[in-house]
Amino acid sequence: MKTTDGKKSLPNRTGLLETLHLPGDVKKLSPQQCQVLCQEIRNKLISTVSRTGGHLASNLGVVELTVSLHRIFDSPKDQFVWDVGHQCYTHKLLTGRLASFDTLRQEGGISGFPKPTESEHDSFISGHSSTAISVAAGIAEANRLRGSQHHTIAIVGDGAMTGGLTYEGLNNAGKVKDSRLIVILNDNEMSISKNVGALAKYLGSIRGSENYVKTKKRVERKLNSSAIGVPVARFIKSSKDVLRETVFRAATMFEDLGFVYLGPVDGHNVEELDEVLLAAKSYECPVLIHVNTVKGRGYKPSENNPGEYHGVSRFNIETGNPEVSGKDTFSDVFGKYLVQAAKKDETVCAITAAMEHGTGLHHFARAFPKRYYDVGIAEQHAVTYAAALAKQGFLPVFAVYSSFLQRAYDQLIHDVAISRAHVVLGIDRAGVVGEDGETHHGLFDVSFLSSVPNTTIYAPSCYDELHLCMNRAMYEDTGLACVRYPRGADRTKFDKTALNADYTHIAGKKTDTLLISYGRIYDHLYQAHSRAEQEEMHCDMLKLTRIFPIDQMIVSIAQSYANIIFFEEAYYHGSISQQLGALLLESGYQGRYRSIAPKTFIAQASMDSQFEQIGLSVNAMLKTIRAVCGKDKENGTA
Repeated sequence: MKTTDGKKSLPNRTGLLETLHLPGDVKKLSPQQCQVLCQEIRNKLISTVSRTGGHLASNLGVVELTVSLHRIFDSPKDQFVWDVGHQCYTHKLLTGRLASFDTLRQEGGISGFPKPTESEHDSFISGHSSTAISVAAGIAEANRLRGSQHHTIAIVGDGAMTGGLTYEGLNNAGKVKDSRLIVILNDNEMSISKNVGALAKYLGSIRGSENYVKTKKRVERKLNSSAIGVPVARFIKSSKDVLRETVFRAATMFEDLGFVYLGPVDGHNVEELDEVLLAAKSYECPVLIHVNTVKGRGYKPSENNPGEYHGVSRFNIETGNPEVSGKDTFSDVFGKYLVQAAKKDETVCAITAAMEHGTGLHHFARAFPKRYYDVGIAEQHAVTYAAALAKQGFLPVFAVYSSFLQRAYDQLIHDVAISRAHVVLGIDRAGVVGEDGETHHGLFDVSFLSSVPNTTIYAPSCYDELHLCMNRAMYEDTGLACVRYPRGADRTKFDKTALNADYTHIAGKKTDTLLISYGRIYDHLYQAHSRAEQEEMHCDMLKLTRIFPIDQMIVSIAQSYANIIFFEEAYYHGSISQQLGALLLESGYQGRYRSIAPKTFIAQASMDSQFEQIGLSVNAMLKTIRAVCGKDKENGTA
């Protein structure tokens, strides 16, 4: 059997994915075999993610595109850069990780994002949005400087096109006319939430337009069949502007930035994709290919609700329902609180950066659509936008994942703090987040936020405390007020009779040891403390709620203890525990002070495992307490 391009193909058979020598053999498949392979890949994606959790809808949407990329290009000599990396599952299946794919996102298994230490086919780490064009432009320039003829291909979701870094990359890359850079715009009308804004409207205007590449080839074929066709075809081929004006009646913004624009192309048709990728490969200049795909393609629950299936926990394949019935999470409680506040206060506004459902703001969006703003994947803009709203007398609340807030550090200083604008941040996914790994842990916000003058930071440990902290942040604080809370539900069991938005000092039998913590891991400490008491290792506890600025009373309380252990779910350097240690040192403290906090990036694993690794599980805390109190116990003084 031969394919349409004359290559010898593999015989028809079932189980292609398991029997092909990948990625090379994918080039030998006929279009019909490609369809079979794509269905097998979808089945594998659905069955695996249903057991491991992960990013489903985005990966189902790029199956054909990924297969075509590996048919036309030669990885790893030609390098693929994925933006965001959660689109890379099919790429992993085609590049030697089929046998280990069931370990996806598991401890010691393969990552849910591109990871060069995992495979030579992964060119760059990509866990956050809008970086791919900048990365690919750098790789392409390195190839150009060394005289390499290989291509660099950035696969960019249209959601990432709402991030400013994308345009910085486009602007720079389009200037290098002899670069072998190809940008593929994967347009599925979605990022995580539905795409919004002027760019979404622009892409919509060209998404359904007559295909430029198809029209051009159709005209050339027609003219080539006539006696005068060849010279006329050459003229039209060299006069791209004329044909473009005929088809689109306007230049695309991408061509204005220096790219050859090809598309739109059906992203679920391998033959069309092969054709356009071959065309792009023939250019020796930056090319942008506009590909239309359907997020969640091939699995009805995901197609119908791509936002909900963007990132999923384990689920039942037949029903699409999660294994664990949905309880309220910190995100939901935050979102519902904001709705109640907005009912009483017409100045309350809610802002998200393409994370309507993830941050719980879908509740607010339904209740107050005119005061709800989804700015796209643009955290920098969101912070400055909020600052301007605040200076005009409104009360903006920006809900954002901790790991994504990192992008807006300059705006927090320049546009919020210096102007003393009263902006409230709901910082979701604070602390470790489990299987997404290094790129998504919310461990750095405490360090960088506490370096910003006039900032207040709260770390509630339970839902009731979240309400207290939000009320304080919105209506009693000034300047930048931050409330950070973890991923998932409140499962704490500690005594909640003395909750407040400042601190709680729990003193029992006479002891010279103080245990300090905040946030959800205070519950771990509460359990460890109970077990320590049973072992007659007596310690007092100090639970912080407003963690910054550090109250002078906290310093005074700590000074009265000979041994202090501070357990903190935040990066050690710049942490509250480190800052409290410095204040104690300045005050002349002579006791023993220990800070237990992570000092490095934390690999993917379950959150329970991560807590154990960084010394913040109940057992690990108890072990630390024993190490400090054990001598007293042996001497009979505990």
